[in-house]
Amino acid sequence: MDTAVKPQGCTNLKLRQLMRRVAQHYDAEVGKTGLKGTQYSLLSYVVKLGPIRPGDLAREMRVDASTLTRNMRPLIDAGWLELGPGADGRSRLLSVTDAGREKRQEAQRRWRVAQEGINAMLGPRRVVELHGLIDECLELLSPVPEEEIDE
Repeated sequence: MDTAVKPQGCTNLKLRQLMRRVAQHYDAEVGKTGLKGTQYSLLSYVVKLGPIRPGDLAREMRVDASTLTRNMRPLIDAGWLELGPGADGRSRLLSVTDAGREKRQEAQRRWRVAQEGINAMLGPRRVVELHGLIDECLELLSPVPEEEIDE
């Protein structure tokens, strides 16, 4: 460890501040479609992985089941996701509807605008460096057990 460098301040606070600013930027763009950023992510996961059991989706997204259920409900009510029967009488499968695919495509266009805006504000080189630093840090930090994750 390099003892000549001593970080000042709280890393958790700094990361939360950055995340809030970045999330506000994405939410402002994606929100133009009527979706929150979390709803766009959920819709994207189901497009990619569905039909999928809600429990499996929660594990893939690294959120607890109650968080997933709370975030799914408005998408089901809007007709963008549907919860149908699974392989047996006890299981259910979550899938995207045609309207959900269209909504996701609309939101994906707004997401691209948001990403291009971040690239312009921070500069492409800084964004690439930030992604690399984040990936490196994620590898160095031991994973948090899934039961401790609640978003």
